[in-house]
Amino acid sequence: MSISAFALQQNFNTKNAMASKMISELLHVRKETIRESLAICDQEEHRLEEVLKINGVQYINDSQAVNVNAAYYALDSVEFPLVWIVGGVDRGNDYETLLPLVREKVKAIICLGDNNHNIIKTFVNVVDFMIETHSMHEAVSIAYKLTEKGDAVLLSPACEGYVMFDNHEDRGRKFKQAVRKL
Repeated sequence: MSISAFALQQNFNTKNAMASKMISELLHVRKETIRESLAICDQEEHRLEEVLKINGVQYINDSQAVNVNAAYYALDSVEFPLVWIVGGVDRGNDYETLLPLVREKVKAIICLGDNNHNIIKTFVNVVDFMIETHSMHEAVSIAYKLTEKGDAVLLSPACEGYVMFDNHEDRGRKFKQAVRKL
């Protein structure tokens, strides 16, 4: 089965699909059943969810990325220049593994929340523009002003957000609401 036939095309989904296929074959699941399953998977809400495209800018909700590893795969999967909305409750995260992707893809960082010291310290000399915000509406509004056709705005917090939001679903819903109000 060709990777282009997978319903979910992101790199991490491809790896997950390949692992699932191997396990399914070990369990003697019919190849046709495996093929059908991989071709019809639904996109998971709050995980690289394409919300809207406005003036040629794609807004992507990855609120489920509550750790650095999840944010890594999000940054890796987006092919456009990025404005990255990141932050929340940072419990000493090490963002160093994200440096190559940020250098390559991120044109601006919008920190969301009150505890952004590690994010700022790690990326202050890597991107041309970085700002702290204290609401999702403010973060999305600033992102809108920083983008141009062909860019993407990625909410991929790399940490929890339980001071400002009830959970990652609440954060993702508020992101989508703010985008729809642009």
